[in-house]
Amino acid sequence: MKDLHLICNAHIDPVWLWDMEEGISAAISTFRMAAVFCEEYDGLVFNHNEALIYHWIEEMEPALFARIRKLVKEGKWHIMGGWYLQPDCNMPSGESFIRQMESGREYFLEKFGEAPSTAINFDPFGHSRGLVQLMAKAGYDSYLFCRPGQGNCPLPADDFIWVGFDGSRIAAHRADSYGTLMGEAGKTVEEWMDRQRSRPEGDQPAVGCVLWGVGNHGGGPSRADLEALRELKERTEDWNLIHSTPEAYFAARSEAAKKAGITEPVVEKDLNYWAVGCYTSQIRIKQKHRELEGELCVTEKMLSQAALRGLLIYPYEELKEAQEALMFCEFHDVLPGSSIQEVEEGGLRILDHGLEIVHRWKQRAFFALLSGEEKAQEGEYPILIYNPHPFPVEGIFQGEFQLANQNWTDSYALPVLSQNGEVLESQVEKESCNMNLDWRKRVTFHAVLQPACMNRFSARIQMVDKKPERAQVSGDDSFVFANDRIRVKINPQTGYLDSYCVDGTEYLREGAFRLAVMKTDCDPWGMNRCSYREEIGSFHLMDEKEGSRYSGTLNERHAGEGCLIPSVRIIEDGPVRRVIEAVFGYGNSQAYIRYYLPAKGTKVKTEVRVNWAEKGAFLKLELPTALRPAAALAETAYGVMEHECDGREKVFHRWCGLFDESAGKALTVINKGNYGVDFLEGTMRISLLHSAVYAAHPIGDRPLLVQDRFLPYIDQGERIFEFEMNAGDCRERREFITREAVCFQEAPMSVPAFPSGEAEGKEAPEGVVCVDDPAVVLSALRRGKKEKEFLLRLFESTGQERKACVSVPVLHAQCQVLMHPFEVKTLKLSADGKTLEECGIFGE
Repeated sequence: MKDLHLICNAHIDPVWLWDMEEGISAAISTFRMAAVFCEEYDGLVFNHNEALIYHWIEEMEPALFARIRKLVKEGKWHIMGGWYLQPDCNMPSGESFIRQMESGREYFLEKFGEAPSTAINFDPFGHSRGLVQLMAKAGYDSYLFCRPGQGNCPLPADDFIWVGFDGSRIAAHRADSYGTLMGEAGKTVEEWMDRQRSRPEGDQPAVGCVLWGVGNHGGGPSRADLEALRELKERTEDWNLIHSTPEAYFAARSEAAKKAGITEPVVEKDLNYWAVGCYTSQIRIKQKHRELEGELCVTEKMLSQAALRGLLIYPYEELKEAQEALMFCEFHDVLPGSSIQEVEEGGLRILDHGLEIVHRWKQRAFFALLSGEEKAQEGEYPILIYNPHPFPVEGIFQGEFQLANQNWTDSYALPVLSQNGEVLESQVEKESCNMNLDWRKRVTFHAVLQPACMNRFSARIQMVDKKPERAQVSGDDSFVFANDRIRVKINPQTGYLDSYCVDGTEYLREGAFRLAVMKTDCDPWGMNRCSYREEIGSFHLMDEKEGSRYSGTLNERHAGEGCLIPSVRIIEDGPVRRVIEAVFGYGNSQAYIRYYLPAKGTKVKTEVRVNWAEKGAFLKLELPTALRPAAALAETAYGVMEHECDGREKVFHRWCGLFDESAGKALTVINKGNYGVDFLEGTMRISLLHSAVYAAHPIGDRPLLVQDRFLPYIDQGERIFEFEMNAGDCRERREFITREAVCFQEAPMSVPAFPSGEAEGKEAPEGVVCVDDPAVVLSALRRGKKEKEFLLRLFESTGQERKACVSVPVLHAQCQVLMHPFEVKTLKLSADGKTLEECGIFGE
């Protein structure tokens, strides 16, 4: 007789088609009834994961929490999974996944003394391959999930060995479903056994696993289900039904495979694709999630560096609240945008709460790190920029400051920027305010920031007769820009980019950055599709009157009445960069694109602002390249996925790119908060907006919507997107792209500040942390569990073995680190600052 492990659970979405209060209520009632049945039925084991849910019970109904602790000790209630919650398993960063596991592990060890060895994510819509290494290093040996199914994610078997980017291995099982309908557990189990009996004898599993219990809105076991399973157990002769746990199932499966000499199939890919619309739905949630991920990491780095210099005490407990805000909004119906509007608004509020906490501590870190800076000299306006990264950062930076006095004269106050007495190329650009007075100043300049330290620039005012005017250019020449490495052409008839030539090689075809509008079916998941490629139109360049009205110059309410301006125009120009703006329209929507063209280097930044008023449409940013790519590469959680150029929608993180290995050339694009892209015939289309209907779930042959009133559609209104394009040698792009993406997301902090000068005369502090290999990324620097203990997380980003020197000059500590391809390695800096050595992923 073979063992069939029955894993009783209750899938509880904290929010989805309901708000958090209803989710808490469902969790309490589910746990209450589960406790009753565990106490009443001998042999029943109830399994549940998610530290957040247990915390709700602990906080709202402490007597029930005490009963559960007793049941756990008695083996009647099993702590399953052990994460903070079931997050989306595609879009969070690798560091976010570590926090999900670490937070849950700490909670369950503290409250129950339990540390599960099987990770579970039943309901997420896909699973990044980067998870494997992280789970293995977190102490997990197995993984239990449900979707995508075979139609969307073909696998050699539902029992397999999943292999990570770095070669880590973990046993995995794909279950048919995470639960059963009320009163149908017995029927479901019997149907499962019948399916196994119908398979050829050599193809039948030696050990089985069925998940049961009412889920989605909680429920768990019922008396009717328990009685039906008891009766089924008594009359079944070929399967031994056992109330069990995921760990027991995987242990039995492993033992049976050993006895039979079976080698399970190996899977070396991510587990995708299903619900591809969720890579774009509710873009505000996605952008704020990415923002909080980046701000939390950069703030931790700055606080750690300030603490290592003895300037403040690291706020370990205070940052946990911001981290919990991030983790909650990674839930698999919040981050994917598959929830109702009330949940979207709640998620934005929670993310803003996390951002506010982080921003306050970032401010404190910055002003602590000002220590040692000299007082400003007479007439000096200091601009201080802190570079948190362990390497020099070269780029274009800005500082905006207030003049000591308002300038009411006819002359103009021109800032002249210098560093260490050397005058730098700079230009004055439009400040944030719109006061028609010479008072606020925004100065833009090119610089190289030294690693992990404060960088000081000085602005002084030179009075000139009038404000410098932009260079006078006419005709099409005004939209052709070149420096010593790039040549860029913007088409004045279309507003799109027709040429991007780097070091003599053309990387784009005409019409790049086109805003293409695709058809969608209003389902936010995109359950019954694999792509968004049916084009219904595109944004066109507005005529002067239309564009001027959108821009606001053709407006009788202010002095711009009757003022027509070109729809493609230069809005900033100087020795540092040229900024060209174009305005577009489509249907009821408008947009502008700003192209930032640098006087040095090859990076072209773009800002896209869309006032979106289309319903049932999908917006993509199109980049047709001149490459013949052998591969489309894209960042995922602590890894890089190679994607087929087949037009199907893919999920990615901070960067994607096309790599033409035969020519040795590549074009890459970094983003801030986009997750969907497709590749076909040398063209990348990055997904911007998906105006589906909130939680419009396909159900069989029924119409998707029953609409007899106004329905709110997702992402109506103004949205802003930022991108950075770069191109060059394939190897160089692979080596630097992840580092560039980190800097784009975790930008150095610039503040016009006047130091106290109390430490005047001391030598400027050297960088706190340095890493000498551009492909070895410092993804996290934060305090460990002990007060003066710090953790450094490194990631090898190219898939090549590398050696890096990691140093902490302020403490005279360093070590040589061998990084295997795509390896994630954690180093611990001891409390006494004397040792820097490898440790476990949680710092143990």
